[in-house]
Amino acid sequence: MKCSVGTAAGGENLNMAFATATSELAKCTAMEMNKPVARDRAKKTERDMQAASDDELLHLIGSGDEAAFRLLVERHVDRGYAVAVRILRSPADAEDVVQDAFLQVWTRRGEWQPGKAKFSTWLYRVVTNRCIDMLRKPKVEAMDVLPEVADEHYDQMQSLLRDEASAELAVAMERLPEPQRVALVLSYTEALSNAEIAEVMETTVFAVESLLKRGRQKLKHILRNSGRDVLTTFTKD
Repeated sequence: MKCSVGTAAGGENLNMAFATATSELAKCTAMEMNKPVARDRAKKTERDMQAASDDELLHLIGSGDEAAFRLLVERHVDRGYAVAVRILRSPADAEDVVQDAFLQVWTRRGEWQPGKAKFSTWLYRVVTNRCIDMLRKPKVEAMDVLPEVADEHYDQMQSLLRDEASAELAVAMERLPEPQRVALVLSYTEALSNAEIAEVMETTVFAVESLLKRGRQKLKHILRNSGRDVLTTFTKD
């Protein structure tokens, strides 16, 4: 049974849910394991643990260190949730996707190979793949607005999300094929390079460039038909 963070459709409630997702999802993940999260069973001090790299945390997790696992969840859950909720536009579904991703970290903790790939890249890949799977299932009630997520395009995206055209952009994004939507979210929300997106999506840089170009063109067509000129940078060729 899934542990869920309470959310509502309103913007303020959604933002509050996003702000508290880190601690809540960490607790829920521990509950799914049916074990209490250890406060400090590692040999390292709390300060050393906070300064540890992802690979160092994964090494500790591989030996069953639950404190290291919780720290890894708290370090990355907001990023995973941001991507999932952008793609799915459903806080509940996004929570399920991210929780499942981190449970996979724990259940397969002995299989991680340090240096083979960045943990954030692996997380993006698992989250986006599960989002695509979920999008292909029968749709449920969607949200009216997109949550606010900080990135290097913050001012531009923030302005868009606050004006009345944001709902139209959200609807337009829903009409894109899943790979195009994922590529655009990773590019514009997460500011990943085309090479990083290619690694996440397990494809080529050329394929990513094609997805982004076709996605922008389709968005431009959809938004032009609605009579809006929404975010020129987002829809330019």
